[in-house]
Amino acid sequence: MQLPDTTEFLCSTCLKSRFERTELREGNSTSGIFLPEAVSFQYALWNFDKGGFLQDLLHDLKYNQLSGVGVDLGKTLGAALCDHNILKDEEWVIVPVPLHRKKKKKRGYNQARKIAKGVSISTGSSLISEEIVTRVKHTATQTGFTLEKRNKNIANAFEVTNINVLRNAACLIIDDVFTTGATTFELAGTLANAGVRKIGIATVAQA
Repeated sequence: MQLPDTTEFLCSTCLKSRFERTELREGNSTSGIFLPEAVSFQYALWNFDKGGFLQDLLHDLKYNQLSGVGVDLGKTLGAALCDHNILKDEEWVIVPVPLHRKKKKKRGYNQARKIAKGVSISTGSSLISEEIVTRVKHTATQTGFTLEKRNKNIANAFEVTNINVLRNAACLIIDDVFTTGATTFELAGTLANAGVRKIGIATVAQA
């Protein structure tokens, strides 16, 4: 059974002080990874704690029907984006990384969309309709793959179904964890080819 998104799952003390915060580095990236030309910035709220509480939270969000955790995390991520003035001077459209219909049917929802909902609440930015950007390729999980294999696995995975909606827009891509950037960079390339003017990436964690 999926629990309601309206429930507050995480206490404010945990959200403010339990996890290790990141900092934007030179090049507008908290990960230090070189960004492709289409991406203006990459921001992750916290550093991933392998085997820790944050990993457990993200696992519960994905696999244990705790969708409200995603909304809580998204609200915190959105607040941090506002605190750092990362979204200033633009009217952003939030684009969660799409989940293939087979995985969505199995999980019941897209965890990135739950995070995006929280970001939308905190920032006031609009959340794009689910059918506008879709995942057309059913890929294996990226965990444990080399960068080369990740890029090959995710190539041509996304599609923009209505270019007119996104032409000249500023799009903020939302996902749970940023690792090598293979998934979000592939989505960014798809958006850029659809006429998106500016692209940013924001995630709860970076590994």
